[in-house]
Amino acid sequence: MPDILYEDNHIIAVNKQASQIVQGDKTGDIPLSDLMKSFIKQRDSKPGNVFLGVVHRLDRPVGGVTLFAKTDKALTRLNEMFQKGEIVKNYFAVVKHEPAKQHDLLTHYLVRNEQQNKSYAFDRPQKNAKEARLEYTVIERINTYTLLNVRLFTGRHHQIRAQLAAIGSPIKGDLKYGFDRPNKDASISLLARSVAFAHPVKKIPITIVAPLPDSDVWQFFHLPEQ
Repeated sequence: MPDILYEDNHIIAVNKQASQIVQGDKTGDIPLSDLMKSFIKQRDSKPGNVFLGVVHRLDRPVGGVTLFAKTDKALTRLNEMFQKGEIVKNYFAVVKHEPAKQHDLLTHYLVRNEQQNKSYAFDRPQKNAKEARLEYTVIERINTYTLLNVRLFTGRHHQIRAQLAAIGSPIKGDLKYGFDRPNKDASISLLARSVAFAHPVKKIPITIVAPLPDSDVWQFFHLPEQ
């Protein structure tokens, strides 16, 4: 059973687990999008194919709110809203090395290496680089770990992972970006905590929040479930 966080006739939001992929890739593993189509088809006894549009993607080791469109109309409008920055995306990230500032707006220029499946962050424009902007705020520090709230303003490949690593605060468990050891479940301690937007059809404000994972370091922090 998927962990459905919100659903109506036009959209459905799911709490993605860190081990899942959103869309098919070279691993051949069944993606969350296909699992959701099968679930909806069976639950609603739908004949034929189920329409489910992927609105945005999370990296495989990242969990949290993942939004899908159930109608073509909703998909078109949500894609436009993402492109215009009209959807507010907030993440929680656990890092070992607390940033120098309690709050900051980071701007980097990311160059993606396809062979390594990794992005490199530079302080100045580079050839083939894309500007990446995010804002972080320190929420709480417990022992050696610090919880950050991160708001994304652009949606680049591995953006949060690369930008936090660039300021010396790689995400817990993220070996690719400089953390010293993996998490036991192969996740990284990055959670797509919430999305907020105007409904693509009804136009009413909606905020969808993912619960904190019940494992790893998350339970150290003093935060409510919702």
